[in-house]
Amino acid sequence: MNDRVPILTIDGPGGAGKGTISCLVAERLGWHLLDSGALYRLTAQAAINHDVAVDDEVSLARLAEQLDVAFPIDGGRPRTMLEGDDVGQVIRTEEAGERASQVAALPLVRQALLQRQRDFCQAPGLVADGRDMGTVVFPDAPLKIFLTASADERARRRYLQLQEAGVNASLPSLLKEIQARDARDMQRSVAPLKPADDAITLDTTRLSIPEVVDRLTELLAQRGLVSGV
Repeated sequence: MNDRVPILTIDGPGGAGKGTISCLVAERLGWHLLDSGALYRLTAQAAINHDVAVDDEVSLARLAEQLDVAFPIDGGRPRTMLEGDDVGQVIRTEEAGERASQVAALPLVRQALLQRQRDFCQAPGLVADGRDMGTVVFPDAPLKIFLTASADERARRRYLQLQEAGVNASLPSLLKEIQARDARDMQRSVAPLKPADDAITLDTTRLSIPEVVDRLTELLAQRGLVSGV
């Protein structure tokens, strides 16, 4: 990890807006983007591709170490490539999210992906989106954000997102799934979901996406990590 490269970590629960916000901030600044949550989803998808059970920790860790992934930018949007195939839609279903959450709770898998994540730290800067970016992966990052929103609001956002994609969904079911995932992520023994001690918590329940992006770039400028934004 290159300590001279500025890093912005954005952690928080699912549905808080981390992915969208991280992408927009990285695009505005011309920085690299790490979607760490996608790595766990990709590991879970690779397990399906290679007939590996989600509770086979050793085999999953081996898959994670050899994961053939890429995140090319296409028209201002990041694509998610696994073994040469665009799996962006496949890994974003609720079912895929549940599998990824199970995989992410396995210590050997997390260790296998740790260095892979740190390798994303390259000039001119990195926006790292996840659940343990500020606490585990980049503990020395100069700016750490914990992005959150109420469970009801996160379920509503996910419901609208699925509707726009033409996917049928139940709002009450989504709320239950989000609450269950929150509990599992916060209670796991390895890298539980929580703000870093020096993180700034930002509740996005009543904030628009542009407002959050502006706030984060302002914080980066205040700390001397960017200029002219």
